[in-house]
Amino acid sequence: MKHGIFSLLGTACASFLVASTVSTANAATELRVLTHSSFAVPKPLLKQFEADNGITLRIIKAGDAGEMLNKLILTRANPIGDVVYGIDNALAPKALAADVLEVYTGPAATRAAAAPLPSGLVPVDYGYVTVNYDKAWFGKSGLALPKTLEDLAQPAYAKLLVVQNPATSSPGYAFMLATVGSMGEEKAFDWWARMRTNGVKVAKGWSEAYYTEFSRNGGKHPLVVSYATSPAAELFYSKEKLTEPPTASLSLPGGVFRQVEGVALVKGGKERAAAEKFIEFMRSAPVQQQMQTEMWMFPAEKGVARAEVMKFAPEPAAFDNPNDKDLADKGAAWLARWTKVVLK
Repeated sequence: MKHGIFSLLGTACASFLVASTVSTANAATELRVLTHSSFAVPKPLLKQFEADNGITLRIIKAGDAGEMLNKLILTRANPIGDVVYGIDNALAPKALAADVLEVYTGPAATRAAAAPLPSGLVPVDYGYVTVNYDKAWFGKSGLALPKTLEDLAQPAYAKLLVVQNPATSSPGYAFMLATVGSMGEEKAFDWWARMRTNGVKVAKGWSEAYYTEFSRNGGKHPLVVSYATSPAAELFYSKEKLTEPPTASLSLPGGVFRQVEGVALVKGGKERAAAEKFIEFMRSAPVQQQMQTEMWMFPAEKGVARAEVMKFAPEPAAFDNPNDKDLADKGAAWLARWTKVVLK
């Protein structure tokens, strides 16, 4: 998850390149897989892929998704990877404009996916950025749950919400995009100005927001921008100490962004044949099944069974993504405006 894009297992950004190698003896080909820091496919599956294909994988974790893409762009004259995983629909316009990807037309690219990406990226997983809440806090306070984004700007909800800075956080950027996509630019930034007045807390990234500022983890804010799958992950990692999640997602109208992550060939990368095999591997049923409780995203491959715990992560009925053209043309300007309105 991503995610920034972007999961419950997300960690602080890696140094310029943090590489780990999953190797097999006598592997004929080394494939460089560039990913964000939240990439998590079980090692047995990676080893099986290597054994089946005579490939040694070098997994290069390059920070969050935005940082990873920036490194890919900066090194395009001499690419640092052969295949890249983790560019999402929010970053896809930037990647395509920079011309750092090659189009793959194999089976995984032609099968219908549960969520789409622009040509050049093969969908692997998807999820939803939305507002989550602390059940215990609201149960004790007696305050009704907000039903709209407008509610959050009212005095009763002052200083209750923590968001991530969209300049440094994938979910923060996704949530900002959702507000613009639903309300339009002018109304969205008027709302953000009122949220600033109402004491919205801005954290640098997801980990700080969720593990430091969120009341579920000892912070002061019972509302946090996170993922629709966060409650399921809370239950999963309780190791059966809990029978239901201590949090839930609100899916407020106007505050839901559908994030779709993909895998792609790196333009100018080496080992094209091995890279194509890896793309197919990422859409294989075993990977699509296992990644649900590793990266906490929904499978893009249709027909793959959902993990049992995902019943605690219902998909929102609607989402509020801007259209691809506006995102490509205006995303940077929206980010600059958000910074001016909320932080300066």
